[in-house]
Amino acid sequence: MTTKRSRTLLITLGMAFPALAQVKTDVPPAVPGAKPVTVERIQIHGGALEGNLEGNAVDRDVLVFLPPGYATHKKRRYPVVYALHGYSIGAGQWAQEIHVPQTIEGAFAQGAQEMIVVLPDSKTVHNGSMYSSSVTTGDFEQFIAHDVVAYIDAHYRTIAKRTSRGLAGHSMGGYGASRIGMKHPDVFGSLYIMSPCCMAARQAGPANPADEKVLEGVKTPADSAKLPFGLRAQLASAAAWSPNPKKPPLFLDLPIENGAVRQDVMAKWAANAPLAFVDQYIGNLRQYRAIAMDVGDQDGLRAGAAKLHEILDSYGIANTFEIYSGTHTSAVADRLQNHVIPFFSKNLCDNANCR
Repeated sequence: MTTKRSRTLLITLGMAFPALAQVKTDVPPAVPGAKPVTVERIQIHGGALEGNLEGNAVDRDVLVFLPPGYATHKKRRYPVVYALHGYSIGAGQWAQEIHVPQTIEGAFAQGAQEMIVVLPDSKTVHNGSMYSSSVTTGDFEQFIAHDVVAYIDAHYRTIAKRTSRGLAGHSMGGYGASRIGMKHPDVFGSLYIMSPCCMAARQAGPANPADEKVLEGVKTPADSAKLPFGLRAQLASAAAWSPNPKKPPLFLDLPIENGAVRQDVMAKWAANAPLAFVDQYIGNLRQYRAIAMDVGDQDGLRAGAAKLHEILDSYGIANTFEIYSGTHTSAVADRLQNHVIPFFSKNLCDNANCR
């Protein structure tokens, strides 16, 4: 159980994740007559991750879901959706939470065009990369936008055009979809942002000597694994947003040090908040064929998602935004089957002549 103190710290540092990594989700009914997809478990070498100071794996696990017709229609090429998992769960755990392949199969059976769906794993020593660019964690932003996309295009029958690539993500993955999406419209053509975390710049809460002492005692991955959720999330954020190559063994700066808030560190965290940098990428966002966002009405992350929608509207950028009935994770499987895959079915080009 998360203590009141830990919850407060989590929110004030802008890491309003659910307290539990795995939460029971509602499973949409299996669709009668749905044809099976093929699941391939592969590894992709991340050139962008080489030399990372945390020692995170450079060869990353990736789940690839091939549509029912892939094996029989040998000359057909397919659009691809890249879907990013949240904090504290890897691709394998998220696959269980969103109930794939059943939900993908259900979407196809209900009329969605066939596509390839790719779930790359971005878990790190401290349980999450934030899909950011850091010498400490490795450049996960470039890993997704370049290494993974290039590998999939080279090894599968894809339509290797931005208009045939979609990017989606939930929670930390929603943050990743917004961050990577804003910077890489040359790679992706449509975006679906689900319950994104960490959208706004936050202020650090009051120093807590006990927490500071615990964090000072972390020297190894095993030490990190023993931390409560909120403190481990702090380390993940610091590794991604305030790396320090001259500060072993963790190679990061925390926002509170010696009982005082480090404003220089908080400024770095603020610079990584999408609501702070979105105005710099309006031209990029205008290039997307479609942008969608959703969030549950009982989700603590609702305000950040709503604000991004408001900003896009203010610039006249076409986007859809839905607040549905549910918590942070309760409807994620249903959203994938009945909203996310159909959205990409409508908006991704499904033949090589698409522009």
